[in-house]
Amino acid sequence: MTAMIEHLPFVKKSPTVAVIRLSGVIATGTRGQLNDAAMAPAIERAFRKGKPSAVALVINSPGGSPVQSSLIAARIRRLAAEKEIPVYGFVEDVAASGGYWLATAADEIYADESSILGSIGVISAGFGLTGLMEKVGVERRVHTAGKSKSMMDPFQPEKPDDVKRLKALQEDIHTAFKTQVESRRAGKLPEGEDLFTGDIWLGRAAIEKGLADGIGHLVPTMKDKYGDKVRFRVYGPRRGLLGRFGMRLVSDTLLGIEERAEYARFGL
Repeated sequence: MTAMIEHLPFVKKSPTVAVIRLSGVIATGTRGQLNDAAMAPAIERAFRKGKPSAVALVINSPGGSPVQSSLIAARIRRLAAEKEIPVYGFVEDVAASGGYWLATAADEIYADESSILGSIGVISAGFGLTGLMEKVGVERRVHTAGKSKSMMDPFQPEKPDDVKRLKALQEDIHTAFKTQVESRRAGKLPEGEDLFTGDIWLGRAAIEKGLADGIGHLVPTMKDKYGDKVRFRVYGPRRGLLGRFGMRLVSDTLLGIEERAEYARFGL
């Protein structure tokens, strides 16, 4: 019996693609599950389990925290270099702002004809409530140690110095974003064209701008590259016990409203 087994022909295993789903608003804490702390275990498993032939990122995000976007993308690139595994990105509805930052972690980016890509910029938004406070007779009392501690306080009139400081911070973040895109899309972006205005493009236009490499969906594209017998393993954040039994109803409802508003910015 042993001799027969030793002479059996070598059986080659089918190639495996590890699929990481990156969906939702990019934020820390209870605002969402798309952040480095939540995604780290799934990303680590995807690269380390079973020696995958490739890792595929399925992206559907309107953006969010630039820091979390950077941390997730950096983790993916670090593991890709360590394991020498190619990474492919597949954009579903949208990869905008921080969502596109995530897409740049891929060596090649594919999108649907109607996918939205881009929005390479930085935005801060809020409300000024001073007029409302005057109408209802509410007086704001703020005491600080440090003149900048109440910067952009919505209950006080907007101050030119505060706006100047905020814009300086935004420019620094914008520069980091541009550096990420230019580095990861080196040789693919058109020369002399400003793609960093916050504008967005659909699939084919994004390809023309060098922000994507082709029109393609996960399964057929991976079959083209690795054969019809390619297998897929899907990885994502694990939900806690309370989350699985729907006991975070209020938090999830508020998160859903916030995410709906973010996607609505792109007509989705």
